[in-house]
Amino acid sequence: MSQSAAYRDDVMLRRIRATAAILRGTRMTKVLSPAQVAGHLGGWLPYGFCYRSCDIAHLHDPRELSQLCTDGAGEATEVAYALRWRAVDPIDYEVPASPAQPGLALLPAHSRVGAMVLGTGFTPSADDLVPEYVTAGFADLPMPANAQLIAYAPGGEEIILYTYQPEQHGWLRLAGPRWRSLLDNLPGVTPDREYVPCTSPGSSKLVGRIKDKEYEAVADPPEEFRVRALTRAARYPVSTLSRRAEQALWRNTPCWVLQRDDSWARLRLVRPDGDGLAVTGARCYERGVYETWAPVGELTDHHIADIPYTL
Repeated sequence: MSQSAAYRDDVMLRRIRATAAILRGTRMTKVLSPAQVAGHLGGWLPYGFCYRSCDIAHLHDPRELSQLCTDGAGEATEVAYALRWRAVDPIDYEVPASPAQPGLALLPAHSRVGAMVLGTGFTPSADDLVPEYVTAGFADLPMPANAQLIAYAPGGEEIILYTYQPEQHGWLRLAGPRWRSLLDNLPGVTPDREYVPCTSPGSSKLVGRIKDKEYEAVADPPEEFRVRALTRAARYPVSTLSRRAEQALWRNTPCWVLQRDDSWARLRLVRPDGDGLAVTGARCYERGVYETWAPVGELTDHHIADIPYTL
């Protein structure tokens, strides 16, 4: 049933799928290509298709894991890479099916990258039952503290390559000389660097309040949410927390504004469907992620959106 589009709206299958819940602090994993690893080292944030780490914990072989990669290569490789982080809140994730993403599974094959989206809430697989998620509206999520970039070597051994340091907005290398060959595969990455600062600021961030003052915040789920500060003494806990990002409509299509200058904006579709692709000309860059460029002057309802969390 999980592998058949005929059961997309089946009540029993939806009830089964609903038991795969994300809680605050749930470990999430996104399988990456080497180019995507380099992108995250440069400042990319978690976005798009991902999995609960517990649901793919039995998949250690790189050839099996590479089938879950979202960039469309779909090749069985000797080494697999992944980003692993802890969920800040369940509202940051949704099932890539109706009602959250009604048009995703109906997109034609020629406009798709990677494995097809079945619309049942499970990833295509002949051997495993793996529930899949997307970040809510395909949004960029702020990187939580202590997120990890990991590799799976031949034989299934897991190696932590880098860990994220939010105060410095960069990655600390943990892999030693033995694993240099795993870093040599990453385009544009210098394996000898012990610390890699992110060059991109990211399109979303966390903000929190202490009394009446607002601060940029850091999430260390499940319990710690604090002011972003270089000195440990200044990392006070915040009393409120929200995710802040830029949104707009272009040709009546809801989009995230990922970057912009005075003339042009890079947009990502919130709910990809056939009509949205037709009017925007958005292109699929990885599984489920459709982006395009638009003149800033044509954007409507252009605003900063705050998505509040309940602490």
